[in-house]
This record gives sequence, structure tokens and C-alpha cells, in this order.
Amino acid sequence: MSSLYVIKIGGNIIDDPAQLVSFLKDFSKLEGLKILIHGGGKIATKLAKDLGIESELIEGRRVTDAESLKVVTMVYAGLVNKNIVAGLQKRNCNAIGLTGADGNMILATKRPLRKVLSFGEDLGEVIDYGFVGDLDDSSVDAEAIYKLLAAGFVPVFSAITHDGNGQLLNTNADTIASVIAVSMSAHYTTSLVYCFEKSGVLRDVDDEASVIKSIDPEQYKVLKKEGVIYSGMIPKLDNAFEAISKGLREVYIGKADALPELKDKTFGTRLKSEK
Repeated sequence: MSSLYVIKIGGNIIDDPAQLVSFLKDFSKLEGLKILIHGGGKIATKLAKDLGIESELIEGRRVTDAESLKVVTMVYAGLVNKNIVAGLQKRNCNAIGLTGADGNMILATKRPLRKVLSFGEDLGEVIDYGFVGDLDDSSVDAEAIYKLLAAGFVPVFSAITHDGNGQLLNTNADTIASVIAVSMSAHYTTSLVYCFEKSGVLRDVDDEASVIKSIDPEQYKVLKKEGVIYSGMIPKLDNAFEAISKGLREVYIGKADALPELKDKTFGTRLKSEK
């Protein structure tokens, strides 16, 4: 099977023009088949503020009402996506910018209302995240993406999906990357790469040189028990190991400026199965 990289970048790269240019140079030079998924950075928040649209977060998750959806669609699927595609084309990387609605490639379901619980007790309130899309293992049309890759294109997905009934949805970019990577593992030996602000999973959160180079599920259990891995890193790693259990070869977590190190498998932290 051919190899495929599914790479996700976050707002820390998108918000920094110099970092973005550097990343696009490295990404364009990465040999082989590849897919890029991106979020939107702070541009959408600033534009919403300029338009008098208040941003609301619940438990760290953005609420996307009808007006906010207009903004994130304009920014994620428009400005950010097309700037990335143009930057890659400049570097002879034949990118094609997409949302999940294009070619019906990512079909999401609108997140249902959720009950507010306190210590397991129903408080009689509900949370409405608005036009936010959730994904499952059947959300991605892997055959359609396979055809794009076979035709020589590099797909660049924004964090906008759809429900099949004409409704666009704002969807977490980390989740999109994971679900795409798992779905493509039927066609390719697939590696998922998360680029974020740290050099990898760190033994000491204040020491960038303390990267844990490789973790398997058993080691992960021990590191959590020891308190080395905690807080916001746990959901990211839980999702990564779940993806590996569904057929992914490996997941990498590290800094975007180290992307060339993927070639010799020294990029950031490599999460792998026990096999």
C-alpha cells in the first residue's frame, strides 16, 4: 500500500504569516500523497467582533449561531482556505481547497441538544451548540478523496461540513483530520500528523527539550497514572489512540516547523499501536 500523510494545522500557524509561509514551504516539499486540514485562527473572532457578533464559548467549545456560521464559513472556507491553496500553488503543490460539502466528501450531523448535568444530576437545562457538526466513522467518502489523490491533487479541507440537506456546519478540525485519516487507511498506509504549539508530548510542560519520542497504549496508561500526561492533552491522545485502534499506522504530535523530520520519523511524539 502507498503511504499517505493527513496533516492538521491550527490557529497558531494560521495567525502568524511567517509561520504559515514556512509551513507551506515544508508541506509542499513533503514527498508522497498528503492531505491538509486547517482551522480558522483568530481571524473569524476578529471579524465577528467587527460586525458586532458576539462569540460564545461553552466548556471551551464555540457556539455557532446563524450569524456566526456566516462568518466562519467566509473565513475558514473562503479567506483562509484560498490563501493556503494559493500559497501551495506558488510552490508547485497542486492543492484543491474544499469543504465537506464539496463532492459530498464529509457528511456531518448537527450536534443535538445536550442536558446540563451536575454530579450526574439533570439540572433541567440544555446546551445548544448551534450549527456545529459531529462526525462518525461513516461521515467521509473515502472513494471521492481517493480519486482526487489519484488525479494528482492535494486536498486542503477547511473546518466546514454539511448535513446533506443544504445546511453548512462548523466542525472541529482535529476531528475532521482523525476521521479522514481513519477512512483513508483502507486505501493507504496512513499517518495522522497534528501540528500544534509544542514540540511534542512533554515530560515537563515547561521544557521543550523533554519530548517523549514514542508512546504506545500501555506506556500511555502509565504516563497518565504518573501524572506526566494530564489536562487538555488527555482528550487529544485518547482520540489519537482510538484512531490507531481503527487502522491508522501512527499519529504524530509536534511543532509545524519540524515537519521535515517526518521523513525519518523523528518528528515530535510518535503514537503507535502495541503490535
